[in-house]
Amino acid sequence: MNLQFIADGLISGSLIGLGAIGITLTYSILRFSNFAHGDFMAWGAYGTLSVVAAIGALVGTTAPIGALSFGWPLILATLIGMVLTACLALALDWLLFARLRDRGQSIIVVMASFGASMALRSLLEFIFTSSPTYFSRGIQMAIPVGAGIRITPDQMVMLATTIILVTAMHLFMQRSQTGREMRAYSQNPALARVVGIDTTRVVRATWIIGAALACAAGVMVGILVQIRPLMGLDLLLPMFAAAILGGIGSVPGAVLGGLIIGLSEAAAVQLIGAEWRAAIAFAILMAVLLVRPMGLFGRAER
Repeated sequence: MNLQFIADGLISGSLIGLGAIGITLTYSILRFSNFAHGDFMAWGAYGTLSVVAAIGALVGTTAPIGALSFGWPLILATLIGMVLTACLALALDWLLFARLRDRGQSIIVVMASFGASMALRSLLEFIFTSSPTYFSRGIQMAIPVGAGIRITPDQMVMLATTIILVTAMHLFMQRSQTGREMRAYSQNPALARVVGIDTTRVVRATWIIGAALACAAGVMVGILVQIRPLMGLDLLLPMFAAAILGGIGSVPGAVLGGLIIGLSEAAAVQLIGAEWRAAIAFAILMAVLLVRPMGLFGRAER
């Protein structure tokens, strides 16, 4: 059996898990499912692409780093893109979500996020058209790593970057004051307010972290595949499935859920056929909701 699907599944699963962190934080802290999260990925990728073009216009074309398909302008542009995407999320919350949350209308907030998703996606298509674009059109040679598995230098860097980001996120949630406040607020919002936690800061941190990681995931998808307005929509169901599978509110759970989803989809392509790939995330989501609704690392609500 060709084991290449393992590498493919780990790569796609890491991207799904990275995006699912924002979804699980938004749901556990802000108490609603944000359907616009996938569009933050697309906006982050396009924003980063625009910054790369601006840097190229100022300093000219730069050589790639080693065997990679990109150079330092993309790294700098990604950091700027993460800031821009976080600003977009904060602006959307200020204009729309916060006003509805204050009224206690959680269902309306969910529907508003669905409408915001369509608006953001349509605006992207209007500005950049629906044609796919790329950070680089260079072709990389895959490197054999054993057992019939081959992986490109870009894929290696993306896996390493995901591990670094997830580790940093886990340490932030466990050891920083803001992270502890976010965990306390997700477990008991009323008690968190009583003990003096700044809920406004918690909400802002949630949007900033979720949007920044969504941008990073979007850039990775753009490097490995392509950039297009629907890229976030295509990953939205797998990201929700990963967040629920891992347990709402659990960062490691979201990443593990993403890896399980990614490996399952890759295995389905290998064993059954590519036409079943999209159904795998839905099937896993339904199974989790029926068998263990709180997920792998989640806690049952009382």
